[in-house]
Amino acid sequence: MRRTKPILCFIFNLALTTFSFGQFTDTSGELGFGGGGKAAFGDYNNDGFVDLYTGKLWRNENGKRFTNVTDSGIGDGEGIWGDYNNDGYLDLFTFTGAGALYKNLGDGTFGTVAFPELPTKNSRGAVWIDINNDSLLDLYVGGYEIWQQTVHPDVVYVNQGQGVFEEAWRSPENYSARGVAAADYDGDGFVDVYVSNYRLQPNFLWKNNQQIGFENVGQKSHSHGIPDGIIGYTGGIQYPVCGHTIGSCFSDMDNDGLIDIFVGNFSHPRPGQDHPQFLKNGGLENGFVFEDRSKSAGLAWQESYASPTFGDFNNDGIQDFFFTTVYGVGSGNIPNYPVLYQGSGDWTYQDVTEAQQISKQPPTYQAAWADIDNDGDLDLCTAGKIFRNDNELNGKWIKIRLVGDGKKANRSGIGATVRIRAGDQIITRHVESGTGEGNQNDLTLHFGFGDLKADLISAEVTWPGNYKQIVDGLNLDATHNLPLK
Repeated sequence: MRRTKPILCFIFNLALTTFSFGQFTDTSGELGFGGGGKAAFGDYNNDGFVDLYTGKLWRNENGKRFTNVTDSGIGDGEGIWGDYNNDGYLDLFTFTGAGALYKNLGDGTFGTVAFPELPTKNSRGAVWIDINNDSLLDLYVGGYEIWQQTVHPDVVYVNQGQGVFEEAWRSPENYSARGVAAADYDGDGFVDVYVSNYRLQPNFLWKNNQQIGFENVGQKSHSHGIPDGIIGYTGGIQYPVCGHTIGSCFSDMDNDGLIDIFVGNFSHPRPGQDHPQFLKNGGLENGFVFEDRSKSAGLAWQESYASPTFGDFNNDGIQDFFFTTVYGVGSGNIPNYPVLYQGSGDWTYQDVTEAQQISKQPPTYQAAWADIDNDGDLDLCTAGKIFRNDNELNGKWIKIRLVGDGKKANRSGIGATVRIRAGDQIITRHVESGTGEGNQNDLTLHFGFGDLKADLISAEVTWPGNYKQIVDGLNLDATHNLPLK
């Protein structure tokens, strides 16, 4: 593996915003958009404007309108984008039902590629990962259940090239998987997988064993839940009572350069069920054990929390998050609504849902971020709507599109991490192909910097396989395509 110099230190002043102005506008009607399925953002036609798949394909027309493409060749279902054949065009994998792989033909249409029938049956989440660092994207697909009848396995398909995928791994025990997320949380150059399990089951943190397989380090890393007692479930499995996790996210929540985990737990108001968790990555010196920082975070409890997604909506350099609910009214006749929380960087969060004009949205699993109009701030897709970010007071920003060479790293850059140092903070983003339950943020990485006192910045890119690359002289308030060199 090639390694270059470590991350450079730049002494910048990063002014962090302590409050935010109302800035979101529901522009669904203006944009012609209405799509209630889970959201996957990806620029499939390479025109520089990110498109959207919600069970329907929506083409972004220069940030001014979304057109429902009905003749693309894609069927229905929930899907994720990734360039599996490294030809420079995003392909789509739908993980629901028997599963389907659609090859981007480069002319705005897609062709169906033969793919093994999924044993997951009714999967609710999947991710593209390069499990063996051969530059070819593979697939991890979560398996859910048929209530009180059977629980389906998780499965990994390895990309053999030429459009051929072969099953290479199944989970040793069948748990009720919901969301699937992936990141190299321990920095060893191999992407790992976090699986959100339902039915009070412990979650899996699958550490990539570098041999096309995984070791479950959930318990050892304190990321599996808060165990309490033992129960049994369909299929004969026995497990400690933890949470009803629906969707989770990898994200650096405190700008220390380490990728943390947010665990999105649905929880009935009875004892022994985990509430949502904010888990701080302890890093190498602490064996990559996670510390629970939930008690001080300030997230108000709601029963039916479901699918979270992280993004810096106000460009202050700190990750914020949107979190959906799937009951309109919960136990005790209490209304449940999706929420937007603004991060402070010190593991405390402020509810800005009403202030940001996104209050009282209906139940939904849909939640994903992307800059749909290329104005430098993140817009939000949720509840079948697109909320455009219209605040002109946002801080400085930069967007980075990673382009692998198709030999050492996949063309989509999936699994890569970019770190930019600003003062004593390391703003970290990773290219993810799945977040929450079955959603996907834009593959283009977005960084906010507040009132950064600099004109040019440098970034350290860590590609899968630990290929490191320093890129200097990046202009602020601009989008940069960064190829692997």
